[in-house]
Amino acid sequence: MLQEPVQQKTTGVAIIGAGERGIYYVGSRMAEIAAETGFRIIGVFDRLEDRAGYAADHLNGLYGRAGIRHAVRIFESLEAAVADPAVDLVIVTTHTNAHRAPVEAAIAAGKRVYLDKPISVTLDDAEAIQAAERRSGRPVLMAFTRRYEKPWVETVKLAHSGRVGDPQMILLRSVIPYTRYLQLWHRKQALSGGALNDKCSHHFDVLNWVARARPLSVTAIGGRSNVFPPDPNAPERCSLCDRDCPYRRHETLVDRFEGAGAIANPSWGEAALPEDRNDTCVYRPGADIDDHAIVTIRYENGVSACLFFAIFGPWAEDQETLEIVGSSGRIRMERHSGEIDIVEDYGRTHGTLGFTSPDRSSTHFGADLELVRTLRRFMDGENPPVGIEDGVASLRIVLAAQKSMKNGGMPVDPETQEFAQ
Repeated sequence: MLQEPVQQKTTGVAIIGAGERGIYYVGSRMAEIAAETGFRIIGVFDRLEDRAGYAADHLNGLYGRAGIRHAVRIFESLEAAVADPAVDLVIVTTHTNAHRAPVEAAIAAGKRVYLDKPISVTLDDAEAIQAAERRSGRPVLMAFTRRYEKPWVETVKLAHSGRVGDPQMILLRSVIPYTRYLQLWHRKQALSGGALNDKCSHHFDVLNWVARARPLSVTAIGGRSNVFPPDPNAPERCSLCDRDCPYRRHETLVDRFEGAGAIANPSWGEAALPEDRNDTCVYRPGADIDDHAIVTIRYENGVSACLFFAIFGPWAEDQETLEIVGSSGRIRMERHSGEIDIVEDYGRTHGTLGFTSPDRSSTHFGADLELVRTLRRFMDGENPPVGIEDGVASLRIVLAAQKSMKNGGMPVDPETQEFAQ
């Protein structure tokens, strides 16, 4: 018999943007542990009504399997979603270029807000979001998932603990098989800000988190490789293609590993516009985003940082690593295994730390479950571990790196977006 748990107060949630992130990652984790956290997703709004309907059905199934009697409905508009008196928290997971309007509307309606990364595509939108937050007097929580993923959290704690001395250099290596950026809406710079914004906003947040200082200059080289030459004869999408291709959506190793081995619902197959599909051919002309970069950052406290990034990397266990060199040792963390290798006392001590939490089998290696639990504490009055100020700081580095790449690697001041001296 279905019954409401009594151990946790309930909190009403509206999800704006019924895509993979909002529904099949965050929303799904909310429904799965609703008995623990008390979150009830009141409704979903998406500009594609069929996608919102599929999302509501999916979430209702999860609530049912969790033994909770609850029905998720479809909001007819953004205004209806944020005005609903049953809604306490608004989750914004639209396309990145559309973040500003729902955040401003939710804040104006007196709701608490979760904003997914990256904060926006433009600095104007980011600063408008920041201004709305300041006017409200209440923080907005941002979802840079590495801030909720245990090996990253523990690595940064170690870096700040003094065990390897003071951090001097940081290397974040991300060589990932994310050709999906050329298959979804991310392939348009105007919608996503490119791979350097969508993925590397995480990475720049991590570098800022470790450095704990103001970035003075950013230099970058990279751009678009010759791995995906535009082919005017390429099929429109994977579902219409019979070529032998290692990038076929839903069949790649990373898609299978991340639970994307099937289309989440038919709306992606039935969508009329390319930006609403998820299997555009990687060789299809029209993508205008970068696919690799080497970015260096010089911080005010003397820390130097480097991001080594590509979206055409192979599936591999070490595709994302973080290495921090201190004045008396170094730390190296491998994301997929969760292992942290630490050398201390000028090399006299060497050890390995590992994390075997059962949550690691969940999405983003357990970070999404921790994010939902953090949202519970956020709604109870706890300050978020990462917020709008961090989102703006990350975007400033993204934009500075993109400007540097377009200008032969010239250094750019991320604060002013002018060339640095």
